[in-house]
Amino acid sequence: MKCLWLMFVPFALFAQQNADTAVVRTTKVFLEHADEQRFNKNISADRQVLVGNVIFRHDSSFMYCDSAYFFETNSSLEAFGTVRMEQGDTLFVFGDYLLYDGNTRLAQMRYNVKMESYQADSSVVTLFTDSLNYDRTTDIGYYFEGGMIVDAENELTSVYGQYSPSTKLAVFNDSVKLLNPQFTLWSDTLHYNTDTKIAEILGPSIIDSDSGIIHTSRGWYNTNDNTSLLLDRSQLFSGDRMLVGDSIVYDRATGFGEAFGNVFMNDTANKIILEGNYGYYNEKTEYAFVTDSARCLEFSQGDTLYMRADTFEMITVDSTRRELKAYHRVRFYRIDLQGVCDSMLFDTKDSVMNMYTDPVLWNERYQLYGDTIKAFIRDSVIDHVLVRQFSYAIEQMDSLSFNQLKGRDLYAYFEGRTVRMIYIDGNAETIYYPLEQDSTVTGMNETRSSYLRIWFKDNKLEKLAVWPQPQAKMTPLQDLKSDQRTMKDFFWYDYMRPRDKDDIWRVIERKTEEKPKRTNKFRNFAPEN
Repeated sequence: MKCLWLMFVPFALFAQQNADTAVVRTTKVFLEHADEQRFNKNISADRQVLVGNVIFRHDSSFMYCDSAYFFETNSSLEAFGTVRMEQGDTLFVFGDYLLYDGNTRLAQMRYNVKMESYQADSSVVTLFTDSLNYDRTTDIGYYFEGGMIVDAENELTSVYGQYSPSTKLAVFNDSVKLLNPQFTLWSDTLHYNTDTKIAEILGPSIIDSDSGIIHTSRGWYNTNDNTSLLLDRSQLFSGDRMLVGDSIVYDRATGFGEAFGNVFMNDTANKIILEGNYGYYNEKTEYAFVTDSARCLEFSQGDTLYMRADTFEMITVDSTRRELKAYHRVRFYRIDLQGVCDSMLFDTKDSVMNMYTDPVLWNERYQLYGDTIKAFIRDSVIDHVLVRQFSYAIEQMDSLSFNQLKGRDLYAYFEGRTVRMIYIDGNAETIYYPLEQDSTVTGMNETRSSYLRIWFKDNKLEKLAVWPQPQAKMTPLQDLKSDQRTMKDFFWYDYMRPRDKDDIWRVIERKTEEKPKRTNKFRNFAPEN
């Protein structure tokens, strides 16, 4: 231990000697010039009164003033009048009063203070305040009663601020305002680099520009190229749209905002919300994209439609029209309407929901499926549904009995939330179980024709019209065989039906044997590159 202690002694002495040498070298303040010098020992034993063109020197710094009190023993001074402090050819400080301590190297400048720091590109950073303390040891000037820092790009004001000419870093606290020709930033705490022009946001902040408003509490904003990284669930508002994410990368020039983690996009004008773990929005084209655990909430029709898909796109066609596209494994739930398909297009112009590739649609006791399905929404409720090319409608009567309608194109019209009339255009086939007055079923009725129209009332068959040259057959229940109860391509997809708004996440693939063989190809669409 003794040897180890001796090893450190020379280093400690060397450090102390260096410190002592530094103190001797840096603390002595020299009077370089004064037009008049007075000294009154009776008033002060160590105070010199200097008047006219007074100049002091401390190391490489020079201080100029109209008059001063000089305390040579303590290496300190008080300067009055037009005060100027120069440090090399890069730093200039102006004011009406200066209190300088050579031992602590602290300059306290007061009243009409201006500090100019010249950058490498010859631009100037200027600090304005009434009370500035400048620590020459740390090369930091700070104000605490309000001030402003101005450079070629921005004007920053706050109650407390500090600036280091060597590091180019400015720190602002309390009522911070950054004024840029293209935007204004208000903050609680802000760091700003006068070299890179990057503002680091460290407290609750608002960025306001003609393109929108940003609410954030952490991140950075490059005021030179208008790019930013926003953290901690920042919010980006553009017109009627809002983008929120755990982190957002934003480019104001292109209007492009990219969000990561718990993404939330709200289009209040069209009443559509998009959610996911990744998404982006373009302010100029008003295009939105979201994926990864993606969900859409459409609430323009009163009852909210909850939908999930692998990916959503929202495309702005014009000022009044939007297209919402959902890709792959689509499932949706609304009180009066549920469905599954591979892809979907919703057009706000005519409120039409277009379902593509193996679509299935449920309404109360009815199940519809076909090549494509178009659901028309009007006045907050479903108005009618069109099933194209291959169509099948099923109503469950009991565990064994199902009313069935099949044909080329099927139109289902609604009153309120129930089916009022169904029309089949081409190759119409039916199986239905007519109810007696006591609601009992005595047999199964089959019909075939080119066209069919059927009306319902109180969820019961009211009347039926088939034409031309219909074929009909009635089979008593006791004579029915199991394979006679359903038509070809009958499938009951109830196990796939979304039961509530949370059940949309339960993705169940259709069984291979339950895919009807169709003569027409499915219509589909894919995301554009």
